[in-house]
Amino acid sequence: MRTCAQQLLYEVHDPAGYVTPDAIADFSRARLDELGHDAVAVSDITGRPRPATLKVSVAYRAGYLGEGQISYAGAQAATRGQLALDVVAERLRRRGIAATDIRFELIGVGAVHRGAAPARGEPAEVRARVAGRTADRDQAEWIGHEVAALWLNGPAGGAGATTHVHEVIAVASVLLPRDRITTQITMMES
Repeated sequence: MRTCAQQLLYEVHDPAGYVTPDAIADFSRARLDELGHDAVAVSDITGRPRPATLKVSVAYRAGYLGEGQISYAGAQAATRGQLALDVVAERLRRRGIAATDIRFELIGVGAVHRGAAPARGEPAEVRARVAGRTADRDQAEWIGHEVAALWLNGPAGGAGATTHVHEVIAVASVLLPRDRITTQITMMES
């Protein structure tokens, strides 16, 4: 019974106005009755006429994600890791890297709980991570380059630097007037 209720409302933002291509469903007064083992009756769902628009998910190129990581271990690992992040932030600023959604984080210290201090003292190791989205690949690569440069030009003891760049393909949902959509079926035989 609970599984049916969960599936009925899965990703439904408005139970009184769930938009589908064929109708606008109203689940707000839905009734579920258990008829037996693995048998549930669903009733009292109503609807309104189909919407004048259709939802279309459109993929588009949304820039590049550049990332760099480096590890610090031993005494004052988190302090050296934070200094590394500060150095990279300043280098990217001076280079004029226009990154959005940029993150400077210490994995193992504040990547999940954003700035929360360790319970007792500093951790024995951290991984400094910088990641940001840029409009072009070259700028995204510089994020990783600046992190990798910490091996020779950053806080002592950095090791295991990695870099990665990939194109970001984003998806936007848009509504299009139904009367502007033309459907076509093409049968292909081998």
